[in-house]
Amino acid sequence: MIRAVLLIVLAGLAGFAHGAPEGKVRQVLTDLQERFAFPGATVAWTGPDDTVHALAIGMADPDCKRQMSPDTPMLAASIGKSFVAAAILRAAEEEQLDLDSPISNWLGKREWFHRLPNHKSLTLRHLLTHTGGLPDHVYLPAFQALFQKTFTSADAPDTQQLIGLILDTDPLFAPGEGWEYSDTGYLLAAQVLEAVTGDSWTDYVGVHFLKPLDLEATTPSDQRLLPGLATGFTSADNPLGLPERSLDEEGLLVWHPAVEGAGGGFVSSAVDLARWGRALWSGRLHSEGSFKAMMTGAAVSEDRPGVSYGLGVVIEPTEQFGEVRGHRGWIPGYVSSLRYYPEYDIAIAIQINSDIGMMGQEGSFVEVEAGITQAILNRYVKGQ
Repeated sequence: MIRAVLLIVLAGLAGFAHGAPEGKVRQVLTDLQERFAFPGATVAWTGPDDTVHALAIGMADPDCKRQMSPDTPMLAASIGKSFVAAAILRAAEEEQLDLDSPISNWLGKREWFHRLPNHKSLTLRHLLTHTGGLPDHVYLPAFQALFQKTFTSADAPDTQQLIGLILDTDPLFAPGEGWEYSDTGYLLAAQVLEAVTGDSWTDYVGVHFLKPLDLEATTPSDQRLLPGLATGFTSADNPLGLPERSLDEEGLLVWHPAVEGAGGGFVSSAVDLARWGRALWSGRLHSEGSFKAMMTGAAVSEDRPGVSYGLGVVIEPTEQFGEVRGHRGWIPGYVSSLRYYPEYDIAIAIQINSDIGMMGQEGSFVEVEAGITQAILNRYVKGQ
């Protein structure tokens, strides 16, 4: 299918306002690669003229000399939460569910539901904004054991097993009275979506968003063989006991990616992510009321003043470029960033096939993000 937008890869053609800065971005990315020693990376950005600019550096697999290309897919990890939230809002627009009704309306008859922390008062809005007071199953020792079983099992734990890890645990706070990131909340939200639509949550996302937007490189990460996937690299002393390479000699993931569930759930390319971020966070995909709900966030932390988490989106003020809306993703071997700058209608996506030293507020990925953003936006905004 022919894309609705033009993809320019290092073409040096005119950009949004002052010429496309592919050469500058490549130089910045190359310098960052030399500093932080990641094998490869992809960057894509798109703005008011709908053109998608993209480039890649380094290797998708250094061991077999496979070059990274702008369309090379990687695991997008928690950026998948933006798809879950978008799907919930679409179902709400179709009056299949309500953000502020208790999720017991849809899940209450399941035999495990009463064992869920805060089960009586949880709503979809709580789950999608991480204000439900739920622990995050991925940080529990039992999850590590389940994850490691995927090294040898053909199947991943199902969603019910993952939710089961937090049953009978104490809530962190009453719903709406605090903020704590919880992948488990997104698993529950996807369960509600499936209950009301009768479709798997990934099928629903595909029908309502991936297919209409022609996001051909974005597919569910629900099998070990993901065609074209870059090999990811993680540290030898990683807490999950994973091999340093994410793919085996046959190109299969050494662990089952479906263990992530609706906490992420997709493989994608930087090109697709940039197009998705601009379409979603500009408000083009939802009604005015739904978009307002998406952008109404809960305060994240006193240590990060002004930063809030809406429905599948982090909303953050920046001194230089105004508000930014976005999400990062991390899964062993892969890091991703998707950011949209509404003042300039520009979305920027970055993917790297290594997580070594990358994540956290002090991780090198923060510097990568900042460097690429400066290289792109300074040119468009200031004509530099």
